Amino acid sequence: MRRHEFKPGRLIAGLFLILTGVVYAGDAGGLWETPWFAVIPLVTGGLFLAAVTGSVAHGIRRRHRRAVPAPDPTHAPG
Repeated sequence: MRRHEFKPGRLIAGLFLILTGVVYAGDAGGLWETPWFAVIPLVTGGLFLAAVTGSVAHGIRRRHRRAVPAPDPTHAPG
């Protein structure tokens, strides 16, 4: 049983923020050189993709809920 609703937009946002952290950790560890402004396209691109994904998922979820008929509370089974 699922404990919470799956939110793919939050997943993508989290992955891009983790990627940004890994890029800067590699720079701090001396593995490569990262310019200070590299965070801007990573974070804004990730947030944009997360917003688009979240909007699409919300639209699909809303359309699916409209297609499934709600049970009639006045009609008792059996």
